[in-house]
Amino acid sequence: MNLDVYKIDGSKTGEQISLNDNIFAIEPNDHVIYLSVKAHLANKRQGTHKAKERSEVNGGGKKPWKQKGRGGARAGSSRSPLWVGGGSIFGPKPRNYSQSVNKKVNKLARKSALSYKAKAEQIIIVEDFNFDAPKTKEFLTILKSLNVNGKKTLLLTNDNLENVYKSGRNLNKVQILEAINASTYDLLNNQILLVQKGAIEKIEKILN
Repeated sequence: MNLDVYKIDGSKTGEQISLNDNIFAIEPNDHVIYLSVKAHLANKRQGTHKAKERSEVNGGGKKPWKQKGRGGARAGSSRSPLWVGGGSIFGPKPRNYSQSVNKKVNKLARKSALSYKAKAEQIIIVEDFNFDAPKTKEFLTILKSLNVNGKKTLLLTNDNLENVYKSGRNLNKVQILEAINASTYDLLNNQILLVQKGAIEKIEKILN
């Protein structure tokens, strides 16, 4: 598969880049995508939720009233789960939600995601660029020139470009990641993949 390389002003450079069919043109495996995305979302959960049980709620040590003679129901503690202000029954406890997915599954999932994007013509290759300082206005101009402004866009850079990241981090619907750090979820959670030319080589090196 060959794709045109674009300049940051939106015009074509006249160069085409050949994408590896073993990465960008495989038959997508939906199940491994599901496993990878599920693990990614699970690993983002804090798991710090907690509700107090009756033994942990403050107070309630004194019997509210005598056992017999009132004509009412028996009560041994004002912190019973049946009472307002009482403890919870089977409330949430802190737990670890993390899931692990083996490397082969993760790699196949990312290949499948890239193949979906390539088939849908949602990958745009752009020449490598960087800023000498954060320039949000200039970054927005690039998005408009490439006709992706307003679309949920993931920019995959060829390196850790701090000024590019700072230029786009405040823009709505824009996510910027170094290509080697993009997960299956990141690839599929954005409509357009804007990929720097140098990032293609890194992606193919990791996934091939």
